[in-house]
Amino acid sequence: MRIAVVFDTPYCGWDHVQHERQMELEVAAWDTDEPEMEYQIAHALRDGGHDVRLLGVRDDLEYLIRELGAWQPELVFNGAEAFRGDESLEYLLPGLLEAEGYRYTGAPPLSLQVTRNKAISKKVLAYFGIQVPGFVSYRLREKVVAPPELKFPLIVKPLQADASAGIAQASVVQDFESLADRVTFIHERFGQGAIAEEFVDGRELYVSIIGNDDRLDVLPMTEMVFDKRKTRPEERIATQFAKWDESYRERKGIRNVMARPLSSSVRERIMETCRVAYRALWLRDYARVDLRLTADGGIWVLEANANPFISYGHDMANAAAKAGLEYTDFIQRIVDAAIGRYERP
Repeated sequence: MRIAVVFDTPYCGWDHVQHERQMELEVAAWDTDEPEMEYQIAHALRDGGHDVRLLGVRDDLEYLIRELGAWQPELVFNGAEAFRGDESLEYLLPGLLEAEGYRYTGAPPLSLQVTRNKAISKKVLAYFGIQVPGFVSYRLREKVVAPPELKFPLIVKPLQADASAGIAQASVVQDFESLADRVTFIHERFGQGAIAEEFVDGRELYVSIIGNDDRLDVLPMTEMVFDKRKTRPEERIATQFAKWDESYRERKGIRNVMARPLSSSVRERIMETCRVAYRALWLRDYARVDLRLTADGGIWVLEANANPFISYGHDMANAAAKAGLEYTDFIQRIVDAAIGRYERP
């Protein structure tokens, strides 16, 4: 099958040949440095026997339209996470693929926009009966003029950022003054609205799902765990450092592992909650739901990621491997889900 891998790139003016050369260099050095996600995807597709074209976009949509028109792929694997370096515009490339009539993997533009906005997605989930933390949102430059009718502590985040951007230990606030200060910080540092939600103390679980309609495969759950000898209770949150800084993770004893044992009833409730969330947010082909499980068995959905990180050795790929899907098979499973969606009666 002819599959174009479309992604955002920092390289200006690069064509397929240049990206292919870079892919080969990065794959050859995999033991010492992880290749970019789009190159891992393309490499896996080639291993699966597909004819692959690498189409990186920085700021030129006309280039993408020309290349797709000339090559006429049977499917586009959408690996775009931004446009012009702006993550809030990640919906733009699938929007173009929709407009040009190409079949592609992953969520449609509306799902990407809704799930990126933490306030709107929580409202949708609550409408479908899913338990979400109480919250209040503040538009850019909107002042915090009164304490919200919420229970402190609260955790304050950028309204539309992902990958834990803007989340630090200072994000957990205990009073009105700290809330106002943190909201101002988010506005000034990230240039976007802020959301303050009730802090839910519990296990941090990540649930990956592949499929569509009635065939939704919930992969084995993963969990972020903290070494209690090296972290204080207030440090046990998924900050940007806790997720991405390897030296910090090692120092604090933070690991992402397959989830510790859960009772069958709790596991089934989590799976059903995530299936409902997947459908409620119009997710497609693959996605991840992040939640907290409290000591009393409460399931609180924090957010859904319509465009999750799927590189080898990370949460979703590890969950797929636990389910018996090696990386090439995992990428093929996403392709199969997308093709099946387009070809159903």
